[in-house]
Amino acid sequence: MEFKTPTLEDKEIIDSYFEQECTRSCDFNTANIILWNQFYSCEYAIVNDTLVMRTDEEGESFSFPMGPGDKKKAIEEIMAYCKEKGIAFIMNGITHEMEEQMKEMFGDIFQVEYDRDAADYIYEREKLATLSGKKLHGKRNHINRFKDNHEWSYERLNDENQLEALAMLMEWKLQNCKPEDLEKHEEICVSKNSLIYYKELGLVGGILRADGKIVGLSVGEPAVNPDTFVVHIEKAFPDVQGAYPMINQQFVLHEMEGFTYVNREEDMGEEGLRKAKMSYRPAFMLEKGFLRLKSEVCEEE
Repeated sequence: MEFKTPTLEDKEIIDSYFEQECTRSCDFNTANIILWNQFYSCEYAIVNDTLVMRTDEEGESFSFPMGPGDKKKAIEEIMAYCKEKGIAFIMNGITHEMEEQMKEMFGDIFQVEYDRDAADYIYEREKLATLSGKKLHGKRNHINRFKDNHEWSYERLNDENQLEALAMLMEWKLQNCKPEDLEKHEEICVSKNSLIYYKELGLVGGILRADGKIVGLSVGEPAVNPDTFVVHIEKAFPDVQGAYPMINQQFVLHEMEGFTYVNREEDMGEEGLRKAKMSYRPAFMLEKGFLRLKSEVCEEE
């Protein structure tokens, strides 16, 4: 197996394998893989006409094979590779659907440990657009105050407003990122590159203005599953009341027509982010975890 670091030049080939699948997981969005690769080692290989990713999670682990080829043979080849290297066979980002496929191919020889911090938040697009119901009453109030207090507008990210959006992101960084918070700085770097290369990556962006100034922005793209849109980035000035729920709603209204679900990705165990994501009442959580051979789990114990 020959593994390669994914770059912009590889987007077309990676997409060609992902497009033949139907997962809502944000792990299989090409833009995410390319953008985060500079911080989290990720390589891909074509194995038996499937695409497999290798990361440094849990030492060394592999994604579920994607594409038209023989998935069982691809996995057997990965297992042989692990045996040859003398490392444990571990797969990452495994959903319940993938776990069932593994059982159909190999029987009940694997164990999956699901990680709550890595679960994707999946919402109904209609509910994020309307914010109807008693439980989302507070969100509607914040939006109404925003509308009452500002002359506002929404526009799609384009070449004319790109530099202004980047300036807004840098201002947000100065206000919200402490020097020691390395993960926050990595996220801002990824956000910046999303804005710079949005066309090359096939991303869609939205911008919220208040009294002429950009106060919020969001970036995303359709998931591998055609009924789901994935939101990769959302930033707004916290001191502008209602800016966050407003950019959230406007991005959904303008860019997600025709989608059933919205994937707002994981919270990575961050308490404040978890509280914010839960406050929008997800329809369900897309659980993901690490898969190992039961025999190897027993040996570790």
